[in-house]
Amino acid sequence: MSLVLDPAAQDLLFREARTANTFTDEPVTEEQVQAIYDLVKYGPTAFNQSPLRITLVRSEEARERLVGLMAEGNQAKTRTAPLVAILSADNEFHNELPALLPHFPQAKDMFFSERPVREQAALVNATLQAGYFIVGVRAAGLAAGPMTGFDFAAVQKEFLDDDHTPLMVINIGKPGEDAWFPRSPRLEQDEVITTV
Repeated sequence: MSLVLDPAAQDLLFREARTANTFTDEPVTEEQVQAIYDLVKYGPTAFNQSPLRITLVRSEEARERLVGLMAEGNQAKTRTAPLVAILSADNEFHNELPALLPHFPQAKDMFFSERPVREQAALVNATLQAGYFIVGVRAAGLAAGPMTGFDFAAVQKEFLDDDHTPLMVINIGKPGEDAWFPRSPRLEQDEVITTV
């Protein structure tokens, strides 16, 4: 066997994992969120910049504000998911670099003094961390429903600020009845991997 990860874990994280569209009403606890974050924070990013920021939408009032900004097909599942998270990229992540990269604190000013450079780095690395977050949700035995069908500018204005760029909204919880659409095809290795 080429993979050292237990086959059941491989299934949990990848093969059997699906994007959920319905959820039970079982709550997602703060302890589960803490466990997910404590796992996924170790995923690598360039310069350890860690620009992902997570906004948990727990209050009913905030949930309704968010639902109104979602694409029509995403509204019902966002309204009923036990927990909703807005994932964003912190474009001022460089302020944390002296603590996150103590052996090279000058990286903050040497590489990230200009806002356009920071925005590009934050986008790439926070998106990478969002992938870790989805796998972490699955590792907690929960289903994730990541979505990019929403009004990005309105979500930024309503829930974030000019220094945070929204990436996706993720519904989180135990999958409910008829939670899955049929699995879509995937590309095969020879369609993706080239050796030079």
